[in-house]
Amino acid sequence: MPVQLLKIIEGQSEIPLPSHLQKENLKHLQEGCDHTNKYIQGVVTLSYPLTKLGDGTDFFKIVVQDSDNLGSQINSINVLIYGKMAEDCAKILHQGETFIVAGFKVIKLPAAREDGRHNCHLEVSEEAGSAIYIYTKPRTTAASETASVSVAPKYVYTPLNHLKDGTVVNLYGVVKFFKPPYISKGTDYCSIVTLVDPSNVKLTCSLFSGNLDSLPKIYKVGDIVRFHRIKIREYNGQMQGITSGGFASLTFDGTIGAPVVPRTSSRVYTFIDEEQKTVEELRIWAASNISISGSATKLSDVQPMLFFDLTCQLLGKAKVDGSSFLLKVWDGTKCPYRTWKVPVEAKDLEGEKVLLHQLRNLAVDILVYDNHVQLAESLKIGSFLRIYSIHVKQASADNEDVSHMEFHLHGGTCYGRGIGLLPESNPDVKELKEFLESVNLTDSQNMESMCSMDIDSTFGNVTDLELHLQRCQQLSVTVLTDHQDLSTTELKTITNSAAPQQYRIRAKLRTYKPQKLHQSVKLHCSKCNSLQEVPDRDDFDFILHGSAGTAPNPELHNTSWYESVTWTTQEQKQREIAIHFVKHDEMLQHPEDTLIMIEGGTLKEIWKLTKKFKCVIPVRSTEDDLELLDLSAPFLLKYVFIMKFTLVDETASLNAYLFDHEKFFQIPASEILTNNFLQEKMQMTMNTLCPPGRKLGQFAVILKEGWEGKGSSL
Repeated sequence: MPVQLLKIIEGQSEIPLPSHLQKENLKHLQEGCDHTNKYIQGVVTLSYPLTKLGDGTDFFKIVVQDSDNLGSQINSINVLIYGKMAEDCAKILHQGETFIVAGFKVIKLPAAREDGRHNCHLEVSEEAGSAIYIYTKPRTTAASETASVSVAPKYVYTPLNHLKDGTVVNLYGVVKFFKPPYISKGTDYCSIVTLVDPSNVKLTCSLFSGNLDSLPKIYKVGDIVRFHRIKIREYNGQMQGITSGGFASLTFDGTIGAPVVPRTSSRVYTFIDEEQKTVEELRIWAASNISISGSATKLSDVQPMLFFDLTCQLLGKAKVDGSSFLLKVWDGTKCPYRTWKVPVEAKDLEGEKVLLHQLRNLAVDILVYDNHVQLAESLKIGSFLRIYSIHVKQASADNEDVSHMEFHLHGGTCYGRGIGLLPESNPDVKELKEFLESVNLTDSQNMESMCSMDIDSTFGNVTDLELHLQRCQQLSVTVLTDHQDLSTTELKTITNSAAPQQYRIRAKLRTYKPQKLHQSVKLHCSKCNSLQEVPDRDDFDFILHGSAGTAPNPELHNTSWYESVTWTTQEQKQREIAIHFVKHDEMLQHPEDTLIMIEGGTLKEIWKLTKKFKCVIPVRSTEDDLELLDLSAPFLLKYVFIMKFTLVDETASLNAYLFDHEKFFQIPASEILTNNFLQEKMQMTMNTLCPPGRKLGQFAVILKEGWEGKGSSL
């Protein structure tokens, strides 16, 4: 019989292998050599579905790992099985079982491999006289025990400080940082994980898989992972881990006292008592050596300009435009601020309408962007989520006296931004479900509906919002400073024309927003084209004070592109301040041309420095480099004007958006917030264009530059 099952009884095979067979080491395999009386033995780490070749021959492929040489650079090989043997193996062979093959043919691959596998593969068939032996256990033993305890070898785990370039290893580590799985530039999912262990060495792993479930199920910093068959590479003097053939992982809750239950999508894995002890020891070590964040922030605890993680339940979802998607979520608590409600058509909103109405005062709208949209679209209503690095933004509608809170999950994966889907077995989900069931929905329904505010006051309806979004995504045209050769065009003609076009119009200014002109000044990033509110003095000071407690890292001083000076303040709580002077062409510049970076400075100190130096950027030290202090601190951003004018003539009305044109007011946007005289000048300009208390029609506005359309830009 070409395929035989050999039972293991008390650690020994019930039927011994033929005496003429001798075990061959993988590293000795070569094409053209005589392997007639040799056999290869290993553990099945990966198997592919049974398929048929073009001529109808059955074909089955597996990956076998040599358990005696796990630390070797080459410790696994592809085995290609043909014909009746392929059909038989596909029925009885499972991942984790011990596989022996004799009578094989060695075929050299045309190109060298980089995944830890041999540069040859084995071809096996009944016609070639091959024989296959599979070690299994008696059927009276539980199936899970058969696959995971007796068949599989005892694995060796490598500390992070003993990793070597080019090896494929098994390891344990504590999660210090991670990015939830996201779709890479190709078709695979990717997750980035940084691990540490008691050796105090850090390892960053880039994990790829076409199957989302194959990646580690990490939910928070402090989780403990076990990686099998991860390949180690050296890059820029640092060891890095990447997935290789047969990669597998287990993840454990890092909380001391929590059940030691692995998270994995695999039904076949090994986990022995000795490893449970390893997990518990890592929990104790991590508790005193790693800054592990606590539970996710509740909606009732959010503050403006905060970035936070939220554990919540999904109530509704809707597509907003091509690059953003709406998630309506709740966690049973109420945000203490008025919250933004994103306007969408009722027909576009997925979710139970009765429940959405019932929880309207507890639910919040989160807009997710760019690479997060595809995952957000796939989420099922009612599922439990952990959304990482949500930005709480304080914003104002154009006509308002009060502000509201907006929740954004920005594009990209910086700072671990992403969405994680939590199973109902997760302890945090169990706790959340119990809390949600205890919420008194009657009290929620009686809350003041004004605790949430629509954006309708800014954009009259959903159509206006869509037009605004479309216009913001179009390219502008060349601005003309003098075009007397253009005749005036009626607004009706403009609204019926395709954008972009250049027109000269004569119209009356019916109204403008915001009425409080200081609210028209925003911060604009020319690189990503995003806008944000100008943080007030207290918010900015709070950001700076938060970093002042961390001392600068002296190892990062005086590099090739900047020079550093430090000093200690004389106040009671002494602070260490570092200033890094950025060079230009390896030379320091005059102060008025110099960009400096500051660590540990207060708002008052930074204001003083801005009067002397061209640009001041607050930064902080990490282990390896300087990083920007906080994305909400307004460095490297430009002050711009954002206003909406509603223009009318005898034929139609038109919304025109003023963006970034300081010459319209002849006032720098960067100075309007701190100069009372300029504020009065700006107000006088608007009073002239749109006099308060006068009837429409007494003044006219001639616009001589810009591009047209509903929601046109000046």
